[in-house]
Amino acid sequence: MKETISPENLDRIDVKILRLLQKDGRLSNADLAQMVAVSPATCHRRTQRLFRDGYLTGVRALVSPQKVERGALVMVGVVLDRSTPESFADFETAAAGLSFVLDCHLVAGDFDYFLKIRVGDMADFNRIHGQQLIALPGVRQTRTFFVMKEVVDNRPLDF
Repeated sequence: MKETISPENLDRIDVKILRLLQKDGRLSNADLAQMVAVSPATCHRRTQRLFRDGYLTGVRALVSPQKVERGALVMVGVVLDRSTPESFADFETAAAGLSFVLDCHLVAGDFDYFLKIRVGDMADFNRIHGQQLIALPGVRQTRTFFVMKEVVDNRPLDF
């Protein structure tokens, strides 16, 4: 593994734990301890500290979108009608409540937000666009990008 400068309160063992768990969150504590050359008790304490200090925010499985009929990936650029803290907050609250929105990012440039959405197909997207997306608070305009090929998705962080 490459060595990089890590945050002040992380040593090389902590960084190695983060890298290994990022690649395989299913590693048992015993296996992880062996891979970083510490005792299982020490490994457990370190892992719990990494969670407590916010370096690890969760562990979850990656589900194949195609297997659960969510094979179409859509990126939507959103322009709001006003640029005020209140309009941003209203939009963000409403967007966060939509289960089909995987990611919502405030961006600089031609759009105010980019949404990453998974749906079954174009008809599915057309339905949610007409019923829910354009009804979000403050939406003036949307621009839709259907992803034709996912080249890189959910790559582990390089640190």
